[in-house]
Amino acid sequence: MMNIVINGGTSGIGKEIALYLSGNKENNILVTGRNKTALEELREGAGNRNILTHQIDLEEFEKYARSFQKFVASHLGHVNVLINNAGLLIVNDFMRSSTEEARKMMETNFFGPAALIRALHHLMQKGSHIVNISSMGGYQGSTKYRGLSYYSASKAALSSLTECLSEEFRESGIIVNCLALGSVGTGMLEKAFPGYKAPVNTTEMAEFISWFAINGSKIFNGKVLPVALSNP
Repeated sequence: MMNIVINGGTSGIGKEIALYLSGNKENNILVTGRNKTALEELREGAGNRNILTHQIDLEEFEKYARSFQKFVASHLGHVNVLINNAGLLIVNDFMRSSTEEARKMMETNFFGPAALIRALHHLMQKGSHIVNISSMGGYQGSTKYRGLSYYSASKAALSSLTECLSEEFRESGIIVNCLALGSVGTGMLEKAFPGYKAPVNTTEMAEFISWFAINGSKIFNGKVLPVALSNP
């Protein structure tokens, strides 16, 4: 039995990950997100009735941290896998971006996932796996694109955090890895690159991420792995 927490699972890749993993009736899955209606629909759509949901806003996670800890402890007891999938993209040139826009992306893409890791760390045992979902935009040496400076920087921060935490958590035996995704057919990609057709759809990417979340900790630790057929 695997207890899995998916941060940001109401749409796109996160939703597909939740549905794919729920196909194994031995899994217990907790999905977070901001959209209450979408969370309810996801829970009802799980054929094995093994999806729990909890509404949180990563921009203000500190407000939810204590209640969320209690919820996870009471419903799951412990956490085997944490998938930090939530993301926010605001497309704007660097010189036109406001500090508010930048902070929103950093809160959702970096500070929120980091706070979530802190909140759940004491519920994770040796062999547990944290999978941070980054972007090729935040992958060192990759091609960068106009209008995505703050988004890419926030994802680069998450990638670097992955490498740092793998060392800090080494004694406790918690594995931390990061997947830097390339082009996937999501609403976020359409927003960044209107009209561009991605070579990979959300279902295909969700299947890979699900496999990696369950099996990747046997092979990798502290790695930032590019998962891309193309960039974008």
